[in-house]
Amino acid sequence: MQAAGFRGSLRVVTDWATRRRRAETSRSALPARCPAARTIARAMTLRRHDLAREEALMVAAIEAKVPELATAAVLLDRFQRMVRKRSVEHLAEWLEAAATSPLASFARGIKADEAAVTAALNEPWSNGRTEGQINRLKMLKRHMYGRAGLVLLKARLIGAVS
Repeated sequence: MQAAGFRGSLRVVTDWATRRRRAETSRSALPARCPAARTIARAMTLRRHDLAREEALMVAAIEAKVPELATAAVLLDRFQRMVRKRSVEHLAEWLEAAATSPLASFARGIKADEAAVTAALNEPWSNGRTEGQINRLKMLKRHMYGRAGLVLLKARLIGAVS
């Protein structure tokens, strides 16, 4: 290192290596308590390169200890890709694979309404704007809970639109 231009002493390098080694062993140890289900779900549904190092280590530990969750994460990723690319070709094989996984309940729901899911993947239309308007109306209604009734709601709704 000195030949490459490093001017520090052996002590500096030793201290740095010791701190780094201790930090890695403390991070790689499993946490004292299990992370929240929401934290696990978020970490397992994000792509690996979007995770912080600690989160990636947590996901690797979870996948090693609970392989069913790793299977579910792979299936969920495949389903997300189908929805993002709007491709319905692999839906039937995904439903078969998911039927025996932790996503079985979700797969049964998709299977029960397969025609609607197929149409959603094939058709260019979306009801997102409608859902947004409904969400806005419910928000206004919640803000006005217990005040003046329908007349004020109508006035606020019309006032918000114009």
